[in-house]
Amino acid sequence: MPDIRTPEERSHNMARVRSRNTRPEMIVRRTLHGLGFRFRLCPQHLPGRPDIVLPKYRLVIFVHGCFWHQHCCPRGKVPESNRDFWTTKLSRNVERDREKREALEGAGWRVLIIWECDTKRGTLAEWLTKQIAANR
Repeated sequence: MPDIRTPEERSHNMARVRSRNTRPEMIVRRTLHGLGFRFRLCPQHLPGRPDIVLPKYRLVIFVHGCFWHQHCCPRGKVPESNRDFWTTKLSRNVERDREKREALEGAGWRVLIIWECDTKRGTLAEWLTKQIAANR
């Protein structure tokens, strides 16, 4: 199925996709703060620039979008149009995620991935508490 947008419209839409302060990230940050955890945001010195860092626990948190990082949920589906481009682009994102995770773990950090679809469930606070407690 061909794209129904002009190249200029598509470019405008894609330029508006944010990398920081996304809705899922804000939900996670509010939840962590409400649970009493204090954290740092997007430090430049760590590989992969994690979204959230809890230095006290040596824990970094990435809040991944299901589409961009290819989660195994319905949102993580590769588009039908221009499939070769998207397959290459998205598989490189997944590969880069793995490389950054290995670099962080090699530096002694624990890595926690929270998927966009996980932020939509009402049990995020409980799940986060368990994950951080397990990483203490």
